[in-house]
Amino acid sequence: MNTFEIKEDFLVNGKKTKLISGAIHYFRLTEKQWEDSLYNLKALGANAVETYIPWNIHEPFEGEFDFSGMKNVEGFIQKAAEFGLMVILRPSVYICAEWEFGGLPAWLLNSPGMRVRSSCPLFMEKVRNYLCHLIPKLVPYQVTNDGPIIMMQIENEYGSYGMEKNYLYQTKIIMEELGVDVPLFTADGADPEFLDAGTLIDEDVFVTGNFGSRSKENVRHLQNFFDQHGKKWPIMCMEFWDGWFNRWGEEIIRRDAEDLAKDVKEMLELGSINFYMFHGGTNFGFYNGCSVRGVKDLPQITSYDYDALLDEAGNPTPKYFAVQKVIKEVCPDVWQAEPRSKMFGHYGKAQVKAAVSLFETLADIAEVQESVYPLTMEEMGSGLGYSLYEVEIKNYHRENKFKLIGASDRAQVFLDNVPYATVNQEEVADFGMVKGCSNKETLDVKVLIENTGRANYGYKLMMHTQRKGIREGIMHNMNYQLGYKQFALDMSKEQLEKVDYSKKFVAGHPTFYKFEIEVSTVADTYIDCSKFGKGFVAVDGVNLGRYWNIGPVGSLYCPKEFLKEGVNEIVVFETEGVLIESIQLTNQPVYISI
Repeated sequence: MNTFEIKEDFLVNGKKTKLISGAIHYFRLTEKQWEDSLYNLKALGANAVETYIPWNIHEPFEGEFDFSGMKNVEGFIQKAAEFGLMVILRPSVYICAEWEFGGLPAWLLNSPGMRVRSSCPLFMEKVRNYLCHLIPKLVPYQVTNDGPIIMMQIENEYGSYGMEKNYLYQTKIIMEELGVDVPLFTADGADPEFLDAGTLIDEDVFVTGNFGSRSKENVRHLQNFFDQHGKKWPIMCMEFWDGWFNRWGEEIIRRDAEDLAKDVKEMLELGSINFYMFHGGTNFGFYNGCSVRGVKDLPQITSYDYDALLDEAGNPTPKYFAVQKVIKEVCPDVWQAEPRSKMFGHYGKAQVKAAVSLFETLADIAEVQESVYPLTMEEMGSGLGYSLYEVEIKNYHRENKFKLIGASDRAQVFLDNVPYATVNQEEVADFGMVKGCSNKETLDVKVLIENTGRANYGYKLMMHTQRKGIREGIMHNMNYQLGYKQFALDMSKEQLEKVDYSKKFVAGHPTFYKFEIEVSTVADTYIDCSKFGKGFVAVDGVNLGRYWNIGPVGSLYCPKEFLKEGVNEIVVFETEGVLIESIQLTNQPVYISI
């Protein structure tokens, strides 16, 4: 039977061990990609893999659980064990990870009085219900049951958010009651204030730090914290940031390979390391998160390439080889090998087969929900993607004031089906609305709202602004308007299959474009979206994620597992009125200059 202990050193089967780990998020890769990614981690010289577990993909609706396909965390753990990798698991209900709402499910926002990441009884009830489904799946794979899991996290970077020890303690107790008996840990920035607020060191919960440079300084902070509490523990950086994430409209952040290798060597000489990220992968669908700067939201892009040791598709980068070299210098006995690489398909250009306005086929793909005042996206459905609101207002045959109150995140307003304005939630949505046609007594107002990604870090996690759609209402002159028809548009495979392309295409409207492309041999590829406006692309019903012509990335990565030999259907949903006549699948990513 294998053993793992945390004493003055990490002890694996009683032997002093330096942990060399890499972050691979199973939910950002296809199942078939797991093997190559884990092999490349092992070939780097690593002995462990680390992953978060996002609550919101496993319980997308309250009480409905899904651990299939890319969500099969047990399968990922089993595959890691096949390569002899230990597993560091982070099943905390909050993960950050530049992921939609930091991994918290949107349906939590439907509960009045809910305070996330706290001992609020309502929140802890939901946490317990979820962990009661998750933890029993993990317990058999603990090292105490001769499995690969050596540690589990109780909360993530809590010291950057709160300081309620009772919440952390309650989470710890729930995990232990459910059978977790491997060492528990927390991960926080290494500054003293973060460690003071976010740890349970007095409960013997192991403390790790998150940083990507200045290793000596950060290790000194950790060591001082241990000394203050009388702990003789090994040093571990749980997130050694080897790159960084990217946001729409900003230049891609790059880090020099040799500079990284130098910092990695320094950290390895001081303690254990987990590379964040080793393989970043992709924020498929609508699962990208959102940064917050002051009051402004800065949504993150679909690609989670992270400038990591493996690129978005899983191929080794110059960083991989530079880091592999210094690992060998510090740990000469590690096993290493040449990494695996993959080939890409260049499938050329396809012309559009059909196009239809969203407004024309709306009733085909989503059920109308009627209410006196508008419903939020969370009240309507999954809380992901888009929502469309319709309301009739009286035409006073003169210019009127029109206000959109409490709308998140990005709203496109159509007056009598004509594009009128586009606003972000930070902007004052107060319009002087021109009068409608003189022969009409009412004006038709449509508002298409996109949830561009909920905050994944910082103070906004607890705020009502994470509720998407229209929270308050539409005002006409001085009055809140009544009588809404609304549609939840999560753009699921089921919705996309119901789009009726026999109906009318209207220039300037949000539009579905359908393409067909024949593939003889499937391979990874990239869909060039650089000439489009804003929207998403689905391949045979699988949502690859969002595109936006403000950059910095102008393509969407499509793993070969989403393609099939023969004819593949590609759907582009374009919201900006850009006319799309063709689509191109290429063998390399496309970038947009900022």
